Amino acid sequence: MARIAVVATAPFGADVLERLAPRHEIAYLLTRPDRPRGRGRRLAPPPAKEVAERLGIPVRQPERLGDAFVPEVDTLVVVAYGQLVPRSALERARWLNVHPSLLPRWRGAAPIERALMAGDEETGVSIIELVEELDAGPIAAQQRIPVGIDDDAGAVFERAAEVAAELLDDVFRREPDFELQAEEGATYADKITPADRELDLTAPPQEVVNRVRALSPHIGARAVVDGRPLLVWRARVGDEGLELLEVQPEGRRRMSYAEYLRGLRG
Repeated sequence: MARIAVVATAPFGADVLERLAPRHEIAYLLTRPDRPRGRGRRLAPPPAKEVAERLGIPVRQPERLGDAFVPEVDTLVVVAYGQLVPRSALERARWLNVHPSLLPRWRGAAPIERALMAGDEETGVSIIELVEELDAGPIAAQQRIPVGIDDDAGAVFERAAEVAAELLDDVFRREPDFELQAEEGATYADKITPADRELDLTAPPQEVVNRVRALSPHIGARAVVDGRPLLVWRARVGDEGLELLEVQPEGRRRMSYAEYLRGLRG
């Protein structure tokens, strides 16, 4: 059992934290400050903090990491933290970064979403040493994950969190041999923007389905169907082309597309 700190903010980081907690001693969670969320813009904790508080793990929430930061542990595990770690902090401990892709493919903020948009048939998890250059550190462990034709981002994130915990167990059991990343084949997974959410229903059906899969169930793809705006949560390629399966009209709940059409006729 290793004594570590976990540095995480987003739901993927929260999932990995939950899986690590029974297996290792978590000295504390380092996460970002509470932020306004939702329609009411009420102050809310990051997902990783919610997990930590439920598990009784101490939480630290600095606005940013400065030169005065003292890790107090030998190893910190970074998972979807969303903030740069300065060189002064990197020099005070070993920082391991969990990145859900087969590095050097899909460095950056949205590796799972971009892999699905590109139609990749596999992705993976890489455990790397955190360095100042974005997701470019040497690799301590890596494992491939097959991507099924019906898998959405939620399914891939869940599988990646499970694999990440297993890889970290292996890394903590031994002194890892870090292997430098190849620059050849490096691609970048840019942050998802509002434009990325817009569906072009005239595009090839599989391209549309891949975008829907990439943005479900956590973001949502947008389309205008027969003049009405919809969020599209599930779709597939059928015998006659694109088929919408699950949608959400403005201000309403998610529903099957068949139910949505029945409501229009009613």
